[in-house]
Amino acid sequence: MIQSDNLYSEILHRVKKSHKRQVALRRHLHRFPEISNREFKTTAFLRKEVKKLGFKEIPIKLKTGLLAELSGKKPGPTVAIRTDIDALPVTEKTGLAYRSKNEGCMHACGHDMHMAAILGTGLVLSEMRDQWPGRVRLIFQPAEEMPPGGAEPMIKNGALKGVDMILGLHVDPDIPVGQITLRDGITMASVYDFDIIVTSRGGHAAHPHQGVDALVTAAEIIESLQKVVSRETDPITPVAISFGTIHGGVARNTIADRVHIQGTARSLSQKNFNKVPALIKRTVNGICRARGADCELIPVASYPPLKNHPRVNRLLSANYETLFGRGLISESELSLGGEDFAFYLKEIPGAMFRLGIRNEKIKADKPWHSPEFIADENALVYGTALLAATALDFLKNNKQ
Repeated sequence: MIQSDNLYSEILHRVKKSHKRQVALRRHLHRFPEISNREFKTTAFLRKEVKKLGFKEIPIKLKTGLLAELSGKKPGPTVAIRTDIDALPVTEKTGLAYRSKNEGCMHACGHDMHMAAILGTGLVLSEMRDQWPGRVRLIFQPAEEMPPGGAEPMIKNGALKGVDMILGLHVDPDIPVGQITLRDGITMASVYDFDIIVTSRGGHAAHPHQGVDALVTAAEIIESLQKVVSRETDPITPVAISFGTIHGGVARNTIADRVHIQGTARSLSQKNFNKVPALIKRTVNGICRARGADCELIPVASYPPLKNHPRVNRLLSANYETLFGRGLISESELSLGGEDFAFYLKEIPGAMFRLGIRNEKIKADKPWHSPEFIADENALVYGTALLAATALDFLKNNKQ
């Protein structure tokens, strides 16, 4: 921990002083959301903002996303802070004055809050540049919402080169403002996203025996894959196989000859997870063979579990308690949700904390991805101060 109460007071003072600016940045980003891999205006906006803070851009060979770095008063370790920058294909229904102007697109998962928190952290650390050694790298990552995600491309473009520790946050509408949650080790699930294409022989609905029904075959696949979960994986550790879309057929009186299914499998057990792709493939192939159809299983993405480093969690916890007092930290619940921040944590020590944004008085109590999702902007003070203090703590107390 930083051995100076004055330093914590200075961090809080600077964070509170910059809060209005952060809110304005967040509202601009909320007003102009962009979906995965199309965050062109968002990237341009962020580029201008980090340049104002004195950060130097690190060139990358990606169409969207940004790396920026700032050096302290002398050589030392490097800490990275990551935010996602994409929005969702959701039509906003909040009625906010700064609601999305891009029809059918909304920051319904809080990535605008994440960006504002990281920009605020960059501002505080740039203002205190003469008080820390080493380097601070800001990672503005595209495409968190769309598999295969943007984390791996960012890593391949040098996002973690020379980095000793990484920090991330995610807002949480189930946690009251002023509180955070942390969890050591696995916190979020491994994810396997896949597509299934069933092709067969179409025909007239009045003569089903003359064709091979791709829709019926697809329905049998979906139903049978639930038995993979209930009968072929260890029930002590959860596995979920879910399907989000099914497309096929052209008319009510025509036997479909092609169906496209999109699915996802998740588990908190690596042992269970390692078995799932082979079990899915065996089931799909077996049913299609039995029904006289052809099939193709297409892997779309595979995410590792999000695994927080206990040492980094201790840093976050100690700094939060010093900033805001005891009794405001609880353990994050295990989740079968996926998060490509996990790719960074596979490479270097780091952690992602959950930041409370819940406030029923302003209707900030809707779940992620809801068209009515609202975040209490006062949470920016807590998230920004924690990121700045923890980064400063690590830089001052860890030698290369």
